[in-house]
Amino acid sequence: MSWIEQIRIPDFAKDVRLNLISVVTDETFSLQRKYGLLLASAAATRNAALVAALECAASAVMTSVEIAAAKAAATVEAMNNVYYRFAHLVSDPEYKTMPPRLRMDVIGNHGVDKTDFELWSLAVSVINGCGVCIDAHEKTLRAAGVDSRAIHTAVRFAAITQSVAVAIEAAGSAPAQARG
Repeated sequence: MSWIEQIRIPDFAKDVRLNLISVVTDETFSLQRKYGLLLASAAATRNAALVAALECAASAVMTSVEIAAAKAAATVEAMNNVYYRFAHLVSDPEYKTMPPRLRMDVIGNHGVDKTDFELWSLAVSVINGCGVCIDAHEKTLRAAGVDSRAIHTAVRFAAITQSVAVAIEAAGSAPAQARG
């Protein structure tokens, strides 16, 4: 049984299942980059079943350092997305002049290719809805020579991973007699 079958995407979310199969079979990225995107995105959804399934699948194509880096991208962006979204949305401009005073050493010391970490961070920022971080990661990726199609594909991965998490949660919340 594949990891996609193990997470049991319900029949009402057939499109979600087909979209997930589409990104898993997409050949735009290396396996490490692809599974890092999926794992970082899954961590951002906070769905334990999805994270566990993806970590297991990722372990077949990623080292423990790479898996830790994908999780680190999700955790550091969880913090940054909240902080920078606040600084962007608050109407008092004084907050924009204050230093964040947030430790983020992992951004420069993650043990993987910088482009991979940036793509993973972008995917997490998209899920968390931080426009400031999305812009920063997109600009960094473009400056590194990543084309818009690859960036777009990474965002698709994030969107589909988020929809998988929602489908799993929605199926779990159905009354027992309605589950299939």
